[in-house]
Amino acid sequence: MIHFLLAALIPVVSDQAADEIVKAGQFLDKAGLCPATAGNLSVRLSSEYAAISISGKHKGELTSDDVLVVDFQGKPQNTTKKPSAETLLHTVIYSLFEDVGAVLHHHTLNGTVLSRLMANEKSFVTEGYEIHKAFRGHPTHESRVEIPIFENSQDYPALAAEVAAYLQEHPETLGFFLRGHGLYTWGRDMREAKIRVETFEYLFESEIKMRMLRGL
Repeated sequence: MIHFLLAALIPVVSDQAADEIVKAGQFLDKAGLCPATAGNLSVRLSSEYAAISISGKHKGELTSDDVLVVDFQGKPQNTTKKPSAETLLHTVIYSLFEDVGAVLHHHTLNGTVLSRLMANEKSFVTEGYEIHKAFRGHPTHESRVEIPIFENSQDYPALAAEVAAYLQEHPETLGFFLRGHGLYTWGRDMREAKIRVETFEYLFESEIKMRMLRGL
């Protein structure tokens, strides 16, 4: 009886959350930002749980059955389905920022190339772009956006702790790179998260083209 009551307290994936994740996967796939089975997508369910895409599924082919519930320690709830090994990088964001409603991780080609070109840099900075105004809190092009670059690692608990420490010191951060891997960004809801993805992609492509024209 106690087990039944506890299970009833664990939130299930709502139709809305599943639909948002499925459509976000289609959005990223259409833009070519999640090749093969890359990327992971999530939506906050409560102060303790999130819905996230399962591991190993093409993001353009997700269905509502490919979404599961995890707690903020990254543990799947009432399911045998497997979440991404990178789940902790989602849940640490939800834990730190109560206003975050969605997190997107995609394997941006331009961003990944930039992070490898900047092998000795710990962050990527853009300045003076009009499109900065798409970011909440940046009302003018006369602004500076800094994206930290973390070294890629398969030790996700350690990586999540490193990311958490940085975000606690820099709560204004809009996203972060895993070098040679991809980008994490988020928003108050899925709409804002997708806007940030598009904004970052514009910035990355602009910087790649400028460096090509300058001969690196």
